[in-house]
Amino acid sequence: MPYVESNYRVKTDRANRAMAGLSMGGGQTLNIGIPHLEKFAYLGVFSSGVFGIVPRPGRPVQSPSFEERHAAILDNASLKEGLELFWFATGKDDFLVETSRATVEMFRKHHFETVYEEGEGAHTWIVWREYLRTFASTLFQ
Repeated sequence: MPYVESNYRVKTDRANRAMAGLSMGGGQTLNIGIPHLEKFAYLGVFSSGVFGIVPRPGRPVQSPSFEERHAAILDNASLKEGLELFWFATGKDDFLVETSRATVEMFRKHHFETVYEEGEGAHTWIVWREYLRTFASTLFQ
């Protein structure tokens, strides 16, 4: 953000900032966007979620969890007020569909207004391209 803001003519307030990512980038969107929620009005997560939220055989459970690490932010009502759109989308055949569902439920438990779309398709570019079109058309309205 500092590079873009110092080298390009952009609006720098929260209402004019969005972040989105697909797959690993969706996880990074959550890992960057949630701790800095005061800086983003729009977050988009495509075919992703909080990594480790769904226990997997042979993989250690991360401790503390994402929810535990960010408890103060997750329960801060004032930060949620400026979040215009928190958008998730995952294909029904995506191997991360359970991760996406569990992530959306965790945010809803903390009273985030999330939009979750689950459509046809898997973990592929053709699906993400449609998510980007849909998400981008809702920004800065």
